[in-house]
Amino acid sequence: MNASRETLLLVEDDLGIQKQVKWSLDGYDVQVAGDRESALSQIRRFEPSVVILDLGLPPDPDGASEGLFTLEQILMLAPGTKAIVVTGNQDMANAVRAIGLGAYDFYQKPFESEMLSLIVGRALRLHKLEQENYRLRLKQMEAPMQGIISSDPHMLKICRTMERVAPSDATVLILGESGTGKELLARALHQLSSRSDKRLVAINCAAIPENLLESELFGFEKGAFTGASKQTIGRIEYANGGTLFLDEIGDLPFSLQAKLLRFLQERVIERLGGRGEIPVDVRVVCATHQNLHDLIKQGRFREDLYYRLSEISINIPPLREREGDAALLAHALLEKFCRQQGRSIRGFKPDALEIIENHEWPGNIRQMENVIKRAVIMAEGTQISASDLALDTVLKESGPINLRQVREEAEKKAIIRALGRTNGNIAQTADMLGVSRPTLYDMLERYDLKRL
Repeated sequence: MNASRETLLLVEDDLGIQKQVKWSLDGYDVQVAGDRESALSQIRRFEPSVVILDLGLPPDPDGASEGLFTLEQILMLAPGTKAIVVTGNQDMANAVRAIGLGAYDFYQKPFESEMLSLIVGRALRLHKLEQENYRLRLKQMEAPMQGIISSDPHMLKICRTMERVAPSDATVLILGESGTGKELLARALHQLSSRSDKRLVAINCAAIPENLLESELFGFEKGAFTGASKQTIGRIEYANGGTLFLDEIGDLPFSLQAKLLRFLQERVIERLGGRGEIPVDVRVVCATHQNLHDLIKQGRFREDLYYRLSEISINIPPLREREGDAALLAHALLEKFCRQQGRSIRGFKPDALEIIENHEWPGNIRQMENVIKRAVIMAEGTQISASDLALDTVLKESGPINLRQVREEAEKKAIIRALGRTNGNIAQTADMLGVSRPTLYDMLERYDLKRL
């Protein structure tokens, strides 16, 4: 580690102590703040790895309330930052409170240069290790998550849920309208799991006739029925060691639901015409666009099977409810189909983006794929126009809320929409919004949009 390149932040209002700490840490680039507001401004500007924070800040220099509040806000803005709090010699209680709030360590006055330098160096090493670990995890996730394109906070939360769920063997039920990308999420779950080197076996329960579905799932022995000329293993057995994806599980015939339930409970199957039980180790992921609760009330879906399938439920919002995603996905699909069709089309005209953002997209992403592909093929100019899309516009309305919420919600939505229109380009987004790049970075932090 080259300490001279490391930026630290000292939050301290005493000029004498500021000089003493800067002298003690002369191998680092020490930025100084004297109060909470300037400290938060420095956090946004420099993103320091380590913050040394005196709990006795104005307007409460003799207490710790302002320092503890500053600590909370620093960790909200930069959760990875290592905060070292400074307390008085007899103030152990507030030091413990600070650790409980997320501080890395504490240091008691008066300063000892060697001890402070040791604590800072240890914090920097831990920060560096955590950042490296984060980069490695992102690199591992890059391939399985690359098909999921979103700037919508709800979808990003779903992606984080998938990251936590994937390493387990819990049965996952993915719900959502047709065309929202349920199979894409199922494949991402498989790729993020410890079973990624094994098979992902997918079967659409609605696409196979009822009289064939049982043998397709469970397999059959030779002579089990007319035409069964040889032993054949089913999809469940074929997925052994890997992941079984049951798409459109809501269409599974009621007669087969009991047999699937037994498999989920016992993890053994019996082939048609067979007598022996065959153990199968498989992770099960299911998906449906239907309302399973309604099917249960109608007597078309077993309630006990539903609870077995929904150990973890993931509900994908439709495209019309994903703020900013329509334009962002349109850009990605335009690039994809331009490569496929050998076209050189440079983006969308403003009227086309307006229609893309306001259309309801009843067919979700699948419909958008068809629309963008057609537009790429039919477009005569160098940009996609509204007429190329051949879509009707449906305007959306939002309900009234108080003035502060209106302003904040409008700002947040405008940022997300602008990021979608510019395909995530910060400079272009700032120009579109009429703000400077530092101001945009502050707004991204304020509205927790930094990961978008």
